[in-house]
Amino acid sequence: MRHRMRGRKLGRNASHRKAMFKNMASSLIRSVRPDEDDPGAPLVAGRIVTTTPKAKELRPFVEKLITIGKKARIAAAAAEEHATSAERGSAEWKQWREGEGWLKWTAARAPYVALRRRAFSKLRDEEAVDILFEELAERFESRPGGYTRIVRLAARRLGDGGEQALIEFVGEDDARSRSGRKRTAPVVRDDAPKVVADKKTAGPSSDEADASGPPPEAPETAEGKAAEGAAADEQPRNQPE
Repeated sequence: MRHRMRGRKLGRNASHRKAMFKNMASSLIRSVRPDEDDPGAPLVAGRIVTTTPKAKELRPFVEKLITIGKKARIAAAAAEEHATSAERGSAEWKQWREGEGWLKWTAARAPYVALRRRAFSKLRDEEAVDILFEELAERFESRPGGYTRIVRLAARRLGDGGEQALIEFVGEDDARSRSGRKRTAPVVRDDAPKVVADKKTAGPSSDEADASGPPPEAPETAEGKAAEGAAADEQPRNQPE
């Protein structure tokens, strides 16, 4: 029995499982920038299809990488305060390079470099790291967690009939709660054209109807009396008269 053993083995040893999660995480992150010329590009950006157990194990792996990217974004913003806008190689840049500004900039940027190397060691893909630090970190900057979702699919995998699911990054509108959205009334334009009904085709106005009084009642016919008698017979007998 696997007491106190976290995670699924997925029929693989440790090294094979680690390599599989690297490839799956890289594929999921790189799907944010789909290549239009690639025939195998995903139809929806930021989504891959896999089995349900693999998706459940991949989700914490990817979300920890996004947290690393968010921390690196904060460190990069702190380092920009000590950076210079001078052109590289100019006299002003050399003066900044030899002064205390460069030392403060390198000290503030050191966490960013360390976090980027850490993310690269988990992905081993430069393009995936660029997307993670440039797009995903900015996209989920104000979101405290829950960057991905898993949706189970009804179709089974061909061959072994495995249960399939898709894992994707959540959208920007998902961060809002439905109760927080405000409904606004429809806007009425004053310059909208007014439709004038033709008196020959339109019915009488409210003023004309009041002046003419109630419409005359239709004459009673034999069919109408027969329908009223049938409706009276259908009423329950136990009701007091």
